[in-house]
Amino acid sequence: MSRTATIQRKTTETDIRLEVDLDGSGRARIATGVGFFDHMLTLLAKHAAIDLAIEAQGDLHIDQHHTVEDVGICLGLAVRQALGDRAGIRRYGHFTLPMDETLVTCAVDLGGRPYFVFDAKFPTDKIGEFDNELVADFWHAFATNVLGNVHILAHYGRNSHHIAEGIFKSAARALRAALELDLRIIGVPSTKGVL
Repeated sequence: MSRTATIQRKTTETDIRLEVDLDGSGRARIATGVGFFDHMLTLLAKHAAIDLAIEAQGDLHIDQHHTVEDVGICLGLAVRQALGDRAGIRRYGHFTLPMDETLVTCAVDLGGRPYFVFDAKFPTDKIGEFDNELVADFWHAFATNVLGNVHILAHYGRNSHHIAEGIFKSAARALRAALELDLRIIGVPSTKGVL
């Protein structure tokens, strides 16, 4: 069974093509026009052990918001499609990740209901030209469209780059665990019989 998906989404604000292979090896081909975001998505692919290809063209002459949020939408939709009925997955994942002086925890439930909690404070508004509030916007868009719970907590940190990187790496590792197939589970991992 191939757990892959391709999403093409075009609006008046963005034009995105995204391919994902949930059983990949962490390969990434990312081009969003937002350098720091490309760096975070490359980390995400590597630490989630998924193959990810993204080509995004957005209205960056306005700002980076539409591009970042819409990539989150597309990634959520792609993972949701690639999961199918979600049979055999572990469903849950969590990871606490140190990134130098920063510590971040992410917990994920791919149980079919969207919910998002984000508790992270950045000491600066921007990392280079990247607006730090877009980190939450990306993960909120992903959670809503993958139909899953995503809880992110940055316990502490001093450097905004480290906090953002810790968030993406922790979330990637939590996703990796949740996406993995569990050979002991027959059908969907729920007493309801459906996710």
